[in-house]
Amino acid sequence: MNAKRLTTPKEKVQQLQEKLGHAAKENKKRKFHALYDKVHRWDVLCEAWNRVRANKGAAGINAIALADIEREGEVSFLRDLQRNLQEGTYRPDPVRRHYIPKKDGKQRPLGIPTVRDRVVQMATKLMMEPIFEADFQETSFGFRPERGAKGALERIRKACNRKGNWVVDVDIQGYFDNINQGKLMKLVQMRINDRRILKLIRKWLQAGVMEEGTLRRSDLGTPQGGVISPLLANIYLNYFDQMWEKHGKGVGELTRYADDMVVVCKTKKEADHAYKLICTIMERLELTLHPTKTRIVGLWTGEEGFDFLGMHHRKTKAETSQGVVYYTTQQWLTTKAEERIREVVKGRLSPPSMRSRTFEEHVEWLNPKIQGWKNYYYTNYSQRKLAKLNWYILQRLTRWYAKKRQRRRWMGSFQEVKYMAKQIGLKTLL
Repeated sequence: MNAKRLTTPKEKVQQLQEKLGHAAKENKKRKFHALYDKVHRWDVLCEAWNRVRANKGAAGINAIALADIEREGEVSFLRDLQRNLQEGTYRPDPVRRHYIPKKDGKQRPLGIPTVRDRVVQMATKLMMEPIFEADFQETSFGFRPERGAKGALERIRKACNRKGNWVVDVDIQGYFDNINQGKLMKLVQMRINDRRILKLIRKWLQAGVMEEGTLRRSDLGTPQGGVISPLLANIYLNYFDQMWEKHGKGVGELTRYADDMVVVCKTKKEADHAYKLICTIMERLELTLHPTKTRIVGLWTGEEGFDFLGMHHRKTKAETSQGVVYYTTQQWLTTKAEERIREVVKGRLSPPSMRSRTFEEHVEWLNPKIQGWKNYYYTNYSQRKLAKLNWYILQRLTRWYAKKRQRRRWMGSFQEVKYMAKQIGLKTLL
């Protein structure tokens, strides 16, 4: 007889998630009481650790990095964590504040939890996600399994082509920092009634932020950067999606990606009505719309467009083979996205320290990036912009090569670099 094949932690967790998801779909009013014991199950903690490790990420305030845990022993780390959770002695650390510079000169604050806290958050997310997935709407695409930005962009393109000539482009001011924690917990409790899980979530929300040696706590917001934060943010805005489904469906078609959303309407009157309705629902959630970034855009003349998820959307004239003129929605990468790609390429090839690297090393580093950009930004209407970026990448490689060879004029090396790039297999955006 064949011995029964032992399933991996990943397979066991998937099986458990399927059961939870099925139970949540079967009964939309069901509350889940016994989840905490599943969070500290060995297979769940192992899968949570594998995912946290795959996401890489920096150390939290205790300065313990992923590599330190791997060196000291993953099993003993997970056993300690399991014991803490079972005995109820687990306490999260404050998150470490880290700032990412934004294009407008401002800085985006990120909260980096410790690796230990990330593993517990991941284990909790693995158990909560399938339950809330049963309630999430078709309009929502961000930070959800098997859904993503491409799906959101396609939904918008189709909505605009179905006589969607007016768009409400919505921007929520400081969304992650302004989530009302009390209201968020009430929305979580609509599905989860396990006191220990609710206590865990409250602890993460109230753990505070460590910045320059000072601990700051707030009754508002969920720290950006936490593993559980995107799920909590989706739970909070799912209320908006449900209200829209109830009151706004006939007014316009909503597409939401995390806190970015657009509503596509057929007329200016509907767009005005949609804007008022959005404001009303946001008031209930105690959220504020950005006064200048939230706007109503008229697409029908082709003079105006809007940016969403790195793509610019605009209606332009097209002709059928019979010469019939019609308007279609075109999408191409935004100016911001172009600038970002240029910055990444320049950041790699420009520093003097990079002159010691080989041509092959640079190509090896660039290729996955180029492939990723192509997969995301390529459309029939992006080709001109992508061709310019291809030229920019070759130009930057040529400048790097000329400096490495100590040549004064870089243009003289262009054909040589172009040939080498082809030989070595540099990918292109087209």
